[in-house]
Amino acid sequence: MHPTLRPIPFHEVELQDRFWNERLETVLRRTIPSQHRQLEQHGYFETLDVTKPAPPLSIPRNEHGFTTQIFWDSDFGKWIEAASYALRHERDSTIEAQVDSLVERLQAAQAADGYLNLWYQGREPDQRWTNLRDNHELYNAGHLLEGAIAYHQATGKRTLLDVMERYVDHIRTTFGPEATQQPGYPGHQEIELALIKLYDHTGDRRHLDLAVYFINQRGAQPHYFDEEATARGENPDDFHQQTHEYSQSHLPVRDQTKAVGHSVRAMYMYASMADLAILTDDDSLRQACETLWEDVTRTRMYVTGGFGSSEANEGFTEDYDLPNESAYAETCASVAMVFWANRMANMTLDRKYADIMELALFNGALAGLSQDGEHYFYDNKLSSDGEDRRWAWHPCPCCTMNVSRLVASIGHYFYAASDDALAVHLYGSSATTVALAGTSVHVKQTTDYPWGDRIELEVEPEQAAEFTLHLRLPAWCDAPAVTLNGEAVPLEGSVTNGYLALTRTWHPGDRLTLHLPMSPKRVYAHPSVKADLGRVALKRGPFVYCLEAADNPGVDIHGVSLPPTTGIQEMRSDTPVAGAIVLKAHGLQPDIASWGGELYATSTPSTKEVALTAVPYYLWANREPGPMTVWIREDGPRPGASTD
Repeated sequence: MHPTLRPIPFHEVELQDRFWNERLETVLRRTIPSQHRQLEQHGYFETLDVTKPAPPLSIPRNEHGFTTQIFWDSDFGKWIEAASYALRHERDSTIEAQVDSLVERLQAAQAADGYLNLWYQGREPDQRWTNLRDNHELYNAGHLLEGAIAYHQATGKRTLLDVMERYVDHIRTTFGPEATQQPGYPGHQEIELALIKLYDHTGDRRHLDLAVYFINQRGAQPHYFDEEATARGENPDDFHQQTHEYSQSHLPVRDQTKAVGHSVRAMYMYASMADLAILTDDDSLRQACETLWEDVTRTRMYVTGGFGSSEANEGFTEDYDLPNESAYAETCASVAMVFWANRMANMTLDRKYADIMELALFNGALAGLSQDGEHYFYDNKLSSDGEDRRWAWHPCPCCTMNVSRLVASIGHYFYAASDDALAVHLYGSSATTVALAGTSVHVKQTTDYPWGDRIELEVEPEQAAEFTLHLRLPAWCDAPAVTLNGEAVPLEGSVTNGYLALTRTWHPGDRLTLHLPMSPKRVYAHPSVKADLGRVALKRGPFVYCLEAADNPGVDIHGVSLPPTTGIQEMRSDTPVAGAIVLKAHGLQPDIASWGGELYATSTPSTKEVALTAVPYYLWANREPGPMTVWIREDGPRPGASTD
């Protein structure tokens, strides 16, 4: 195995890319300011003064006695994190003042012993740390901690970081293996990722050790969540989810072989397991990650890079259970997959991880954010009757800040390096400078990717040096080609696990051209995915496409078919977004007018030819409402039918 690569931080990557700059500008100018307004309008800031009587609940308790206000702290944390990433791109006095005001109030709210949770301090001060299973104290702490780290990195201001380090000290005292401690761990995983970031930021090994403890303790017997339920006077058998698979605590993590339960919790946990496998050289965690990866991507993943098919548990059900109309595919789950896949790619330098990172990024995650930057999808259906609408806010707005913090830090996922190697995971016009083989190397990409298929790479070491450049050759590309200083590079024998390895002495002025042909492709689901039998999906490059009513007037989106012999053309279009590539084809639609008045007949209906336009899935629901489908019927005319 190659030495583990370290990601190049996003603030060291200059984005010059039209595609990502448009998304980034939208997040900076519209998304983050509008989220602050929404937090204010929905009463979040009223909870910050824990010395005052708590205001009435904005979100009533559900049938299980639960309200999503319990984890409002996490929304503060994610907003601070996204805002901090924005400030790394461009200092904005208004956003910075808003963060400072929030930090000041969080600092004032912190208890003398370091504890900080607005729900418990304001409403149930005698109940803290009594329900880790359901009430998100550690999850909230994790997101606040990530926000604190990001804000310190962006501004140098450490007030919130000091607050959160005091809180982490309190958590470390509270949980652990000693008789005076609670042997608990989070019901909703997340703090593990934050603690690993804190270790990376401070070098303090205690933070890494606490993350290791939470991962190792998970699923131990006797089961902590059952014991704390009993201590609360509840019967553990009355748990409304009925199984600890919901929180992936049914087994120790190294014994888990199936992706089960709540999909976002799972993905956060898998990402932290990958981090710990790298940082502690734990091969058992690496093997567990690889086993779980195969299960997720081979039996439980939507073609869009979406995860979790069921609303009931916001997560996984059975192998190949991937319904389209009722797909949950939470935006947060695709964002978390980007986190996990990036870590796996850096650990193994295997294309299969970066390919899924790209798939989830361009489809499952980006679909969650509107083009105007102020409307969202929580769940991402693959088929709609036209009733689905993006919303401006949600009783559980976790996805809003999750997708914005991903976009604001997108440069983090492009490049990774070791002492003598640089890997290019994602393509897009960008530049970075990295130390390799004892010299400073400037690398620049110029491309129209993801619409265009040519990438020009400039490799500029300060002085000649020998190192390896790894270029991902995506699995969706059948015939990649590379030239170096105008000479064709033979790929045979130089590609390992989907990455072209170019080891040579590099000189100032070296130029590479990478050609990744993006022909439209038909994609089929495993025969066990019953929802997609007899149907086809369309892909081009990193994008999955869909039929949307806005582009297909007069077409029955759900009744039309795309016969196997029909050709598919691509063309540039300024609809639904300038410069996009849309796909064109001729389909067949039942001719209802020729059917007659009978309900049933002994022959198939006549069909008529209709023009079809497919657009990238991430762009749907940005125009007038209407039906949409990713999976298109592929059957053609049957015997006994006529074609007009």
